[in-house]
Amino acid sequence: MEILNWMPQRCRYDPENPPNFTLAMNILLAFSGTFTVANLYYAQPILNVLAEEFGVSYERASDIATLSQAGYAVGLLFLCPLADMVPRRPFILFLIWATATMWIGLCVTHNFEVFISLSFLCGVGTVTPQIMLPLVGDLVPAHRRASSLSVVVSGLALGLLIARVLSGIVANFTSWRNIYWIAFGAQYLTLILLFFFLPDYPSKNKGLNYFRVLWGMAVMVVTEPLLTQACLIGFLLSAAFTSFWTTLTFLLASAPYNYSSLEIGCFAFIGIVVVALAPFWSRLITDKFVFLFSVVLGLGFELVGIVISTFIGSFTVAGPIIHAIMMDSGANFTHTANRSNIYNLDPKARNRINTVYMVFAFGGQITGTAVGNRLYAQGGWVWSGGSNIAYIGVAIVIAMIRGPRETGWMGWSGGWNLRRDDIKNREPAVNGNRDIEEAAPRPG
Repeated sequence: MEILNWMPQRCRYDPENPPNFTLAMNILLAFSGTFTVANLYYAQPILNVLAEEFGVSYERASDIATLSQAGYAVGLLFLCPLADMVPRRPFILFLIWATATMWIGLCVTHNFEVFISLSFLCGVGTVTPQIMLPLVGDLVPAHRRASSLSVVVSGLALGLLIARVLSGIVANFTSWRNIYWIAFGAQYLTLILLFFFLPDYPSKNKGLNYFRVLWGMAVMVVTEPLLTQACLIGFLLSAAFTSFWTTLTFLLASAPYNYSSLEIGCFAFIGIVVVALAPFWSRLITDKFVFLFSVVLGLGFELVGIVISTFIGSFTVAGPIIHAIMMDSGANFTHTANRSNIYNLDPKARNRINTVYMVFAFGGQITGTAVGNRLYAQGGWVWSGGSNIAYIGVAIVIAMIRGPRETGWMGWSGGWNLRRDDIKNREPAVNGNRDIEEAAPRPG
């Protein structure tokens, strides 16, 4: 493990000359997020193939995806807060190394119980993108934070796209194990690139108690109005997102479409639009205006797509296509603005803040999947679409009852000016030891 603590000279932290966050570094973190978050989605399009391979029912095979997500939730809640207490470079490298090494078992095992157990453990270690996002918030100056975050968030969306499409294609024409070997190689490639290029950044909190950190996250939710507002919006946004993508499979597989699984999987290519548009949106709007403005615009954009799709999606495929483009784009814009906003609450607690936000978002995903499936079974596409309209409608109301400069729980004190107040003087991302308690370079 000592090798993970060693680093090239150019990566070592110097408090007199903090690392510059370049476009190349932004792309590297986005690439890393793509091929780590993809771990959660490789199995989803090939659950039927895995069921046949291991001789289990489709219902039992679905435990693979469920346990992967459950492991991710465990890692999110119990590992991500540690990133506020320890240096993040070795922590990120260790998690990727441990996950990639355990992944070998998924490539070779013929025992279903071993496979699902390893899926859970690999899910736990796949939280590294949620550690990288707060790191971006630390390294990037305020006037570029939203656009830089957007690039990494788009990388996560690309990971979902690549995993589902590549998995379906590879399993369709070769052995399903090949996609797992490809994923193994991608993880070790990510580890190597980060080992040589990820800059060190010291621990910002010295001597924190782990259990007090966990309790502190619960306290944040009831004491920070901005965080509560963002978390509720994130919950509703994620519920609408997963409800759509879950029920879309049922819609396209039935009349009048009757699409094959490969054709349904190709809908994931719509995510390319999101990846292409998100950084430009963030650069032009989110970086220049108050974050609430981008949140409301993103939610409104999404609402229009949902309404159109709900009422025409049953008889023309244009409905789901419009829905997917506008929902993916709106969700990306809103999540990026929310994160950029809440990261300003406490620079020393960005990983804990991000954890709280993601726990709410994950809860929204579970809710959206359960409610969407139930409503689709009872009333079809219109019923599930109606719930999505309700989710986004309530999210807009929550966004509008508290203004961007309001310090309390409700109201618009501070004015209606949409221009941001914090970028008149474009400060560097890190200014000496301003938000770092332990900033001395570690010995090599």
